Amino acid sequence: MTYFLNCLRSAKAVRRALPAAAALLLAAGAAPAHAVSHDGLPGNWLQLTVTRGDVRSSDSRGTLLLCDPPQGHSRAAEACDVLARADGNVEALAGDGSRICPLIYAPVTVRAQGQWNGRPVDYQRTFGNDCEREALTGAVFALDDEVVPEV
Repeated sequence: MTYFLNCLRSAKAVRRALPAAAALLLAAGAAPAHAVSHDGLPGNWLQLTVTRGDVRSSDSRGTLLLCDPPQGHSRAAEACDVLARADGNVEALAGDGSRICPLIYAPVTVRAQGQWNGRPVDYQRTFGNDCEREALTGAVFALDDEVVPEV
């Protein structure tokens, strides 16, 4: 009988502690993730993201484009060259004016954050489709291009 009463007291203590433990776990899970800081990176770099669909879409891809030496995605050298000609100003990229794109609405939102020649870069824009994005930004946001393995 004593064992049964001790178990009952323990169960009551556990039931009293459960709401506090649950609240603690929920609070820990709700804490925002800290963004990775790239402040210590040398040279020119941009954190690039491409989101297909509306901005709430989960179809996002991202990479860190480094330009000293070029690396980050399969067209990194071309992307760094295009950015160098625009002095890192993504809005000033020389697009392909001869390209004809279909009038199909399949939104693509791109974002570039980083630094170029010591200046901060923060660019975001939604294009009507991938063709329009590539025609205006060239290789910079071409993150889906297949990487060819070196032999």
